[in-house]
Amino acid sequence: MSESEPIAFHRAHVPGGTPSAARAKAGPRRPAHISFDRRELSQILNIYGRKVAAGEWRDYAIDMLREKAVFSVFRRSSEVPLYRIEKNPRLARRQGAYSVITATGLIVKRGHDLGRVLRVLDRRLELVEI
Repeated sequence: MSESEPIAFHRAHVPGGTPSAARAKAGPRRPAHISFDRRELSQILNIYGRKVAAGEWRDYAIDMLREKAVFSVFRRSSEVPLYRIEKNPRLARRQGAYSVITATGLIVKRGHDLGRVLRVLDRRLELVEI
């Protein structure tokens, strides 16, 4: 092959049109797994560190699933989680992507801002006189 000879490129046949048309029909690509970003993890680990220092929490687990990311908090690693902090992008436009859920499945707080949602875990118990 000489330098003056043109190079022939062959396109693979994609049913329904060009390769870019096939990708456009498929819609936007979704990530394989939902995860917490650095800012979100920083906020979660900040409150987790305070609770560990107070002796309330001892272990955690992070699950990155297709539909949501879950940060579970344990008193002991052999138990069920005390709380689950979930990020579900499908709910972002409705109730908010973030939620705090108790061990029984009760949604304690849900919202669009993770900082506000995490405040529910920072509340101190107060002595009330009757």
